[in-house]
Amino acid sequence: MSKSLLAFVWIAGPLTGVLVQPYVGIRSDNSRSKWGKRIPFMLSGAFATAIAFIALAWAREIVHGFLGLFGASPMSHGVQVCTIIWATVFVYVLDFAINAVQAGIRAFIVDNAPTHQQEDANAWAGRITGVGNIIAFVSGYVNLPKVFPWLGRTQFQVLSVIACFSLCSTVLISSLYIRERDPRLEGHPPNSNPGILAFFRQVFNATLRLPPQIRKVCEAQFFAWMGWFGFLFYMTTYIGQLYVNPYFAAHPNLTPDEIEKEWEEATRIGTFAFLIYAIISFSANILLPFFIVPSYRASEPTIKTPSSGHQNTPGTPGHLSASMSTYFLPHPSPSASLHACLRRLLDLVQIKWLTLRRAWLLSQIFFALCMFFTFFIRTPTQATVLTGFVGIPWALSLWAPFALISAEISKRDTNARREGIRNCGRNNSIDGEGGAVGRHKDQAGVILGLHNVAVSAPQIVATLVSSLIFKLTQKPRGVPYDDSVGWVLRFGGVAALAAAFFIWRIDEEAEVAKKYHRVGKDTGDGGSPEEGQGLRHEEAV
Repeated sequence: MSKSLLAFVWIAGPLTGVLVQPYVGIRSDNSRSKWGKRIPFMLSGAFATAIAFIALAWAREIVHGFLGLFGASPMSHGVQVCTIIWATVFVYVLDFAINAVQAGIRAFIVDNAPTHQQEDANAWAGRITGVGNIIAFVSGYVNLPKVFPWLGRTQFQVLSVIACFSLCSTVLISSLYIRERDPRLEGHPPNSNPGILAFFRQVFNATLRLPPQIRKVCEAQFFAWMGWFGFLFYMTTYIGQLYVNPYFAAHPNLTPDEIEKEWEEATRIGTFAFLIYAIISFSANILLPFFIVPSYRASEPTIKTPSSGHQNTPGTPGHLSASMSTYFLPHPSPSASLHACLRRLLDLVQIKWLTLRRAWLLSQIFFALCMFFTFFIRTPTQATVLTGFVGIPWALSLWAPFALISAEISKRDTNARREGIRNCGRNNSIDGEGGAVGRHKDQAGVILGLHNVAVSAPQIVATLVSSLIFKLTQKPRGVPYDDSVGWVLRFGGVAALAAAFFIWRIDEEAEVAKKYHRVGKDTGDGGSPEEGQGLRHEEAV
């Protein structure tokens, strides 16, 4: 495959991320299926992903078998071209399908977890992602066809079958055991499912309507992912270059086969570094939530004393932070003292000033410093240690932005439903459970789709910048001390500092609450901090 065609294939991920997730978000927001808004897209996306994986893994066998019916030789140029076309098409189908299921799953979390548990849910999503990364990297060191010969003849075929089974089974379990609110109770959607032009117009209008807090997170993500792109795509090459430098310097006249053989070993070393990186990232996903103060807490349920004659049923369980601090209902139980002791212990562990926003800010600065430290890296071992350290900011990148956006959406949706119920009560008419939901405000699907645009679009920009850096600084293959990838990584460090600036501009939840209470005192009105978020959005609009 030529480099130009390879670039066309690799750009499929960010390109489909820019287009597919906003479209799926709008369609799922408008869905009024009895199965729910998100579940149909999750199931269909998972099924399409499985089909695309199988079609890719067995691309050669499928094309050779079909064309062989007409007498074509498997080694002919025409069959090879058809195989490449088949694989390219299904790479795009795979990316489309993955983006569809991702859009549904992220919105599924927002819709089904209360505001005070959004940080927890997204933390657990990051942990599960970490487990998957570790399994994938470990699988690269195992001869899977030998262990599972009935699943395929190549490493990719066996991995594809395992991935398909894992994805479809977990999505099916989630769909069966978690019930969405019936979207039919919301009445007709405010917008019909868009055509092509209407889709772009609706996305543009939704971008203009983004709440200030979510807009700032998306701005930060744009620069953060411009920085992450170089690391995720080229760090293995960077480590490999450090490994081959001494050998290439000592043997200047190597044949292409000898160069390729040395690079194969270098790639294995780079892959091992990413295994270390995945393990540290997973460990950080487990431990960091214990130290970070939750941004949102559940209101404490009130329990009547025996003298009042009855008890109120607690409407909301106690707060379950990602550190598992206070989930259990505060009713008398034999373990009440143990639970109280656990709460006090976890409160002592938390760093009182370290909010999720501040942790994300510090992680971007730390990532930038790691990228600038490549000026001093000389050996693969040093680069492996550096890669492991980067697992810490990566853990927060998988958690913080999604948690901040999800909590903001959840608050707006909850307030909209409350407003709709109050209006129905005042008007003595019923317009569903929350007739106001989605009528004046964009819902989870389209907002998370726009957030994914902020993640995918900078990868396209970073690709172009990286190509320019390679054109200016790259040495021929086999020449030692090529530092072109190092300059791509340092460019990522600059982008990370820009992301840190935009994260610094994001408001803390406590600051928003104080502002709202000041406004309430001035106007003589009361309310909750959550309503203050809605007030802030209306002021911005």
